Amino acid sequence: MLALVVAIPLAFLSGSVPFGLLIARAKGVNIREHGSGNIGATNVWRVLGRGPGLACFALDVLKGLLPTLGAGLASGLVGRPDPPAREALLWVACAAAAILGHMFSPWIGFKGGKGVATGFGALLGIYPLLTWPALGAFAAWLVVAKLSKYVSLASCIAALSLPAGLWVTVEALSDAPARHAAAGPFYGAVGLLAAVVVVKHRANLGRLLRGTENRIGVRVDPHATGPKSPRA
Repeated sequence: MLALVVAIPLAFLSGSVPFGLLIARAKGVNIREHGSGNIGATNVWRVLGRGPGLACFALDVLKGLLPTLGAGLASGLVGRPDPPAREALLWVACAAAAILGHMFSPWIGFKGGKGVATGFGALLGIYPLLTWPALGAFAAWLVVAKLSKYVSLASCIAALSLPAGLWVTVEALSDAPARHAAAGPFYGAVGLLAAVVVVKHRANLGRLLRGTENRIGVRVDPHATGPKSPRA
């Protein structure tokens, strides 16, 4: 348990590193002044292109994955389908800390991104109970993004698929109904994460309903003057 307790603030610090801002700054661009002003991979891709966008996505995933997986390994929880309730809660808290660090980074005035990539990484680190739901959600994201060309819609549907993915995973790991009760902290975590993702995308969803949301492939000129676009 000590490893998990120590991991929580470390996970927050890991999640708080604003990689999108740093990648853009290395190219002479203040990412918060272009596109949506968001520091996440979507806006980095839109402003700077595929390479920087993919780099930002990978780093944002890793800053959620590494502290969560490390905490699980240090506490002997990785690979267990039924971790004890207290340890499960602390492990979930570690994942949540990484996500919150990304959303409310102290290095940029407690602002940040929407937490999708970092949340994906954090869920991957909770093996096996949340790893498989996270991979299923990523597959859903790819399908919806491919068909609709809307990152925001894909992110919301992927997040909302997590509770169902967890149910399937618990069923596959054990046929005992009690396993679902034991997985309560994880159901709570994915349910809360899904709600947070939808709330963080509420402006995007509003634009989707109005038909004004930007599709994948729309680029923003980082050297253009004028106010940033709200559509990202």
